[in-house]
Amino acid sequence: MRYDDRLATALRLTPVGQGVARIQFRQLLDLLGTLPAEEQGEMVDLAYLRLGELGGRIPAADRAAILRQPGLRLRAPRLVAALAGAEPVVSLSALHAAQLSDEQWVDLIPALPLASRGTLGMRRDLGPGARALLARLGIGDPALSSTPAPKEPEPKAPEPVAQTPAPPAPEAPVRTPRASAYQASSPLAEDTIGALVRRIEAFRQARENNMAAEAARPAPSKKAKPGQPIQSFDFASDGEGRIVWAEARVAPMVVGYGLGGNGPGANAVRLHQPFRAVMITLAGAPAIAGEWQVDAVPRFDPLGGRYIGHLGRFRRPAAVAASPAPTVPAQDSETDRLRQLLHELRTPVNAIQGFAEVIQQQLFGPTPHEYRALAAVVAADSALMLAGFEELDRYARLESGSLALARGECDLAAALDVLVSRLASDERGPALRLEGHERPCPVALDGTEAERLCWRLLATLAGNGKAGEALPIRMAHRGDAVLACFTLPATLAGLNDEELFHGAAPATHQPGAGMFGTGFALRLAAAEARAAGGSIMREHEQLLLTLPGLTLPIVNLSQVPENRSEACETPVA
Repeated sequence: MRYDDRLATALRLTPVGQGVARIQFRQLLDLLGTLPAEEQGEMVDLAYLRLGELGGRIPAADRAAILRQPGLRLRAPRLVAALAGAEPVVSLSALHAAQLSDEQWVDLIPALPLASRGTLGMRRDLGPGARALLARLGIGDPALSSTPAPKEPEPKAPEPVAQTPAPPAPEAPVRTPRASAYQASSPLAEDTIGALVRRIEAFRQARENNMAAEAARPAPSKKAKPGQPIQSFDFASDGEGRIVWAEARVAPMVVGYGLGGNGPGANAVRLHQPFRAVMITLAGAPAIAGEWQVDAVPRFDPLGGRYIGHLGRFRRPAAVAASPAPTVPAQDSETDRLRQLLHELRTPVNAIQGFAEVIQQQLFGPTPHEYRALAAVVAADSALMLAGFEELDRYARLESGSLALARGECDLAAALDVLVSRLASDERGPALRLEGHERPCPVALDGTEAERLCWRLLATLAGNGKAGEALPIRMAHRGDAVLACFTLPATLAGLNDEELFHGAAPATHQPGAGMFGTGFALRLAAAEARAAGGSIMREHEQLLLTLPGLTLPIVNLSQVPENRSEACETPVA
């Protein structure tokens, strides 16, 4: 468990200007508002003292605007009581934003000023205990005033017995109907009680009529049934082509999808052009899986003119809309559930990363350097998490066969030579050396995919190696196949196959190995090799990567019997 030092961190900031003072005021509100009711201590008292000092520097209108901001959490009775004693506009905003339980309201209401009690009486979400207490204190239901009451004749004042002037009476608060009900000894009180009873009855009758009308009204059913394909939905994307908003019925299933990349919408996103009947395939839940026709227009910042994304609609093509829902194979259900979970996880992480970048880049105004540094750490951690989600998604698609690596032509020896030279510049890592690459080693794989596969293997092995440890890599040919033999570092060579390919030990300092550890990185690399028609196998203290040459048919090379004595013994599952 980590020590919560957020309050101390916020208090260390010196409010040197109005902007910084507003930032600290907002942070203290959120931190104090979420503390447990029984929380006490010197740090809490200092925070309340600083909050009062900031209240004297920030205008009341600005403090009220901060209290009305969405997402503010006021759940501490002590903080609500302190804010309720401020200026009327601040007290009004605080009492409307407070989120207390019924018991907490019952304890707090007697300590509130009279004007604050009247403001609190306008809330509709109070519990029965708080409403009963307000009624006992003479705070009536403001909804009763919506029903006009008959005008009562002004009573004539009685003749005074003596003509001596009466002393001036102090100003009294406005009398409520509840208070006048106590004077049952006069005809005027009886008339007032009768008027109040009539108003209560009219209010109850109107409320019952409204409730009956709402119950009789058929509720619109816009939500699709489970498994039923959705025919259309609106969406909005960000500047990178990722869907960041969609209708509520489909948002958990589509938020996070990329419209750019290498897909048909790449040019429209890159050139900031409209989508015109662009066909895009979505994978995931049966309700949104399949072909879609997308029409969208680009959006630009009205102030700076910066491109901020697209706004448009997904529609089912006529032929697809008329067809039944696609049938998902049973063996892919686990993969689909994993991918759906990853899409739902991307949404909050993307939001956290976006807010952190806003703070770090000071897009909404000056930000203290301490907060910019913390925001940079949060943005980096978010990027690492998103990269991990991409690796999990890629592995699931490769294992289920829904992702095929791009075919092409590249020299595996040249690709490895470039990557080895890049890693050899790190003095903290092992000594990598490529051998046997004098002749070309062409493979039937796209250059980008080959570099990604080789980098994953090199980064994983180098990250587990010691500084200066010799890790030679030998290139060879076996028929039409190209082989690359990677020497395992000592920390991995001593592991058995289960520990090597299914362990969770992270790499020491190379970020390219991924966030899920060495075992997952090797399994992902093996899945990529199989998708390319090759394999990754272990042979004693070496890891053998086999890829098909340009003239080799696309088959699983682990089945090739040639020179079996030199083949690896253990394939990566």
